[in-house]
Parts: sequence; C-alpha cells; structure tokens
Amino acid sequence: MGQAMRIMSYDRAANERNAIPGLKLLGKPLQWYRLDDGVMGGQSETLHQVVGDIEETLHFTGQINTQGGGFCSIRSPVEGGLPSDTTAIRVSFQGDGKTYKFLLSDGNKAAFGPSRRSPSWQADLPTKKDGEETTIIPLSSLTPSVIGGPVSTEVKLDPTQVKELGFMLSLKLSNGEPNPVETFGSGIFPFSLKIRSIEAIRASEKA
Repeated sequence: MGQAMRIMSYDRAANERNAIPGLKLLGKPLQWYRLDDGVMGGQSETLHQVVGDIEETLHFTGQINTQGGGFCSIRSPVEGGLPSDTTAIRVSFQGDGKTYKFLLSDGNKAAFGPSRRSPSWQADLPTKKDGEETTIIPLSSLTPSVIGGPVSTEVKLDPTQVKELGFMLSLKLSNGEPNPVETFGSGIFPFSLKIRSIEAIRASEKA
C-alpha cells in the first residue's frame, strides 16, 4: 500500500471510538486512543493496553517503522481541563531506555494542517532500561510545537484549556533535534513504556 493510500485508510475517528479506559487524573478516568504516523502515511503501529486490576498500568507499546514515518503516540481527553493553579505533572513509569515525549494540547485535531492555530506542548521523557521512575514535568518547561517542531509563539499554556494529554515516541525530540539512535532506534523496532500514574501538581501542594 502506498503512502497516499495509507493516509486515506487511516481512521483516527475509529481509534477514538475504540479508546481504552485506564488510569485517572484528578479523580477522573482517562480514555486512551492511539495516533500513529499512519495519519501521515507511515507504517508504525501502537498496541496499547491496560493491565492490572487493583493497581492499573497503562502499557504503551508497539512497533516503530522509520520508512515513511517515525512516531507512535497515545492520547486521552482531559475532561474539564486542568486547575488554573496547576504548575507541573508528576508521572510514574517504567521504560526501556528510549526517550519519549509527554504532550499537552487543547485537543485541536488539525495538528498537521494549516488550520492548526495553537501548538501542542511537549517535554522529553528520558527512561532507563530497568526500574521504576518518577519525574516531575513543570508546565513552564514545556516546548510549544507544531507539526513535530518547536515554534515561537505568543500563546501561553493555559492549564484550564488543556483538553488532551499524551505520550509519544518520535524520531524528533521536543526541541526539534533528532532523537539519537541510542534513545530511539533505527529501522523497524519495538518499544515499551509502562505508565503507572499521572498526577497534577498544584501551586498549593508540595512536589
């Protein structure tokens, strides 16, 4: 199948309808759908799932194919946005040595076209090959990005307007530079990121 046919056959709406419930943010359940480079004609594929009954883990896994593409992601709507005094996001996870990205956005689906009027906000999420990790991502550290690259913008990240969050493995880092082979991969390769929890840190709380 050629790239144009893959773009036409990629069904983002179906992915959203088949979202998988898992984890909570601010006491509200999150619903995860996949968004891969197939939207641009690529051949990468996410196979995410939620495991565990008492303590849920969101397993973001799949296969990257760098021929004609190079990213996989999972995303969830954020019902009602974040509190206005949110200062950071705390994420607990187990990785595979690759550098992922954490994403926030206003949920604008025109992420790759000229109608994109607001950026997504990204931060690199380096991982170790073994062991559990917890990292705190200040909202002030997030980089505005459009079509996978950083942009200069007067738009400021308003926590109350955050309508979607996600995780991505991409051939580009949040600063637009290539993700090194050592922390990304080459050719066709698998990946695995197990997300234990996602928490919003507010100004009145201690990190």
